[in-house]
Amino acid sequence: MIYFDNGATTFPKPDSVINKMVEFMKTKAANPGRSGHKMALDAGRTIFEARHEIAQLMNIDNPMNIVFTKNATESINIGIKGYAKKGMHIISTAMEHNSVSRPIVALEAKGVTHTFVKCDENGFLDLDEFEKAFNEKTGLVAITHASNVTGTVNDLKRIGDICRAHKVPLLVDCAQSAGVFDIDVQQMNIAMLCAPGHKGLYGPMGTGFIYVREDISLTPLMEGGTGSDSESLIHPNLMPDHLESGTANAVGIAGLLEGVRFIQEVGIEKIRKHEQELTGHLIQGLKQYKNVKIYGPEDPTKRCAVVSFNIDNTQSTDISYILDSEFDIEVRSGLHCAALAHETLGTTDQGVVRVSFSYFNTISEVDEFIKIIGQIINIL
Repeated sequence: MIYFDNGATTFPKPDSVINKMVEFMKTKAANPGRSGHKMALDAGRTIFEARHEIAQLMNIDNPMNIVFTKNATESINIGIKGYAKKGMHIISTAMEHNSVSRPIVALEAKGVTHTFVKCDENGFLDLDEFEKAFNEKTGLVAITHASNVTGTVNDLKRIGDICRAHKVPLLVDCAQSAGVFDIDVQQMNIAMLCAPGHKGLYGPMGTGFIYVREDISLTPLMEGGTGSDSESLIHPNLMPDHLESGTANAVGIAGLLEGVRFIQEVGIEKIRKHEQELTGHLIQGLKQYKNVKIYGPEDPTKRCAVVSFNIDNTQSTDISYILDSEFDIEVRSGLHCAALAHETLGTTDQGVVRVSFSYFNTISEVDEFIKIIGQIINIL
């Protein structure tokens, strides 16, 4: 089996992640932040260690401004819906995952307006058009770091500088970039950073987080279920409790902690270089087939480890079915929860076949895939 669906979730996970979760369940699986006994305290320390490691990875000053969630989608909803107010204008782009676009559109009912800035055929944002979208009511920019369809990477430093000039906070969806790209919330002027734990950070599914800068105040989506301020009927304002209601997914966060440690041990630069090599190798291999159309930038340095393509007019779902059923290769096809991106690419009816890599994929797997695509072309 060849697993090329790492944009959905990475597989396999490092052994250290699995071992840590098993060890945690056997020895520390008490409720953190509730009881005062040593098991609960040990569980709480594990969660704090995870906050600390993520903070170091992304140059976050205060680990307590990291709030754990179920996934990036929950994080994005907390950020967008918790910050938007009636009369506010939000800027986003035409390459967003619907975890960003749907909450923004839903806020129309509450008097929030928006602009989805158009992108070019490779998914690149025109920064001049982006800056023109600001008006006197613009209160938030919500944008992806790297497209889950074309892999196209946005220049967060320049976007952050533009937001700073307009005094508008920047929320970034790092679902495809966290753990693979250097992300510095200070240098990039990121006010809110949302990420899953189960993709490039190599944690288990059911984990994610949102970083919220000190000057940003969010209205929580949920209230109650905190171990702090138990004498009060008012939900606490202190972070992370203000946005972190209920029992944490402690065993999942323990796994995420080891995933982040794995990245730090290997090094982001080494991970990025390997995935970039795989991406470039696949693009060059697919280019030999005139029947194949590749979406996004050809230069692998301008994209994350995502390559989407089609074969003539064949439905993308048919290609992924053949790859799975006949060759035991796992990819993703269809619209990838990104309707606006497919409108931009003109692929709404056909969808695309998406290949996405992790550190554990190899050049030999890519070579095998390229050869098999040639075989599929011959039988279509």
